[in-house]
Amino acid sequence: MQRGDRRGALVWIAAIPGLLLIVLPLAGLLWRAVTVRAWAGMAADGLGVAVWLSLYTTAAAIVITILLGTPLAYALSRDMFPYNRVVNLLVELPIVLPPAVAGLALLITFGRRGVLGDVGVSLPFTVYAVVLAQAFVAMPFYVRTAVVGFRNVPRILEDAARVDGADERAVFQRIVLPMAGRTLVAGAVLGWARAMGEFGATLIFAGSLRGRTQTMPLYIYSVLERDVDAAVWAGVLLLGVAFVALSVSRWLSG
Repeated sequence: MQRGDRRGALVWIAAIPGLLLIVLPLAGLLWRAVTVRAWAGMAADGLGVAVWLSLYTTAAAIVITILLGTPLAYALSRDMFPYNRVVNLLVELPIVLPPAVAGLALLITFGRRGVLGDVGVSLPFTVYAVVLAQAFVAMPFYVRTAVVGFRNVPRILEDAARVDGADERAVFQRIVLPMAGRTLVAGAVLGWARAMGEFGATLIFAGSLRGRTQTMPLYIYSVLERDVDAAVWAGVLLLGVAFVALSVSRWLSG
């Protein structure tokens, strides 16, 4: 037992540096916010507009994510695609894709001179570009969680419903969705939090136009040099949003 206690103590000591690497920057941000009373910057020029823009664009982005991502996740969970693993890999690719590359890809596709420019599609530097960028980065998080939720629904219940005469639509609406509902909501919350914090793709694809495309992360970037306290307060707000969203997502998934 003494040997086991020593081993546990060594593991605990080795784990502390990794924990500090994550916790110290967050604690430093909170400490700075308290010591300089950063909330006094809440009325800073442009912060309220950025908060409101972030709220309604992320709401629109998560609606798009749910509408498009739910059938995609269901198809992936039931291996309906040829080369299903390859498709799943492509869906999750934006999670590790550099934000600058994501923004460039959106710009090349939906720009005035982009792939869809010939048919009159031009979204850059508009609020629609903000929503599309947010949905692009939120989709993989939602789909990844939703796939797990759909796979956890016992197939035997679906088969029993079909034997009783239910068609595929009824099976999905009355069996699959209710049983996977908590996981789907958890994925939506996680995707919304990711959309709220999106920066790189939005900056390249939508720009940082105050009142039009300047979300909270872009606001922090724009005011950092002239008003650090306002940037700190906006950062604390986003930190709180991320903490609450992650807590809710874990609770629903659990």
